[in-house]
Amino acid sequence: MQKLDLTQTKDIGQLIHRLDKEWMLVTAGTPEALGTMTASWGSVGVLWNQPMVTIFIRPERHTYGFVEAEDRFSIAFFGPQWRDALAFCGKESGRDVDKVNACGFTVAEGAEGGVYFPEAELVLICKKRYRDEITRDKMQGFDPALYYNEKKGGLHTMYMGEIVEVYTKKD
Repeated sequence: MQKLDLTQTKDIGQLIHRLDKEWMLVTAGTPEALGTMTASWGSVGVLWNQPMVTIFIRPERHTYGFVEAEDRFSIAFFGPQWRDALAFCGKESGRDVDKVNACGFTVAEGAEGGVYFPEAELVLICKKRYRDEITRDKMQGFDPALYYNEKKGGLHTMYMGEIVEVYTKKD
């Protein structure tokens, strides 16, 4: 067998690349009031025999309150033409600016709830199944100060959501 870098593998490597380099929008709320933020930390896998997404949100983020309040959230992957919009959604707070209007997004609702943007190439609507706070005492093999400090922010909350709906662009 040939040894590869994980990012060179077809399926999982492409997904990791999308999460890390192309980013995603995490969105929760209602069509009338929602929070959305850019994220590059997350995972997709299987837990309890269900397809699951894991996302991480710092409590100081405006979107945190929406994810906490709702039983569904979405993650959305966009084409390269939306890169500036995703950068904007990562830098600006929904407390200060209407990100949906500023970015030119339209809001849609999944068949069973959960909000998303149909401008995305791929949307996963997830039903929350587990949440927990990340703690420093359980971190291993690296210095938590690299990611958690006065400049970067506080510890994340982890959310695991069962993928209950998938939307993609029509060919």
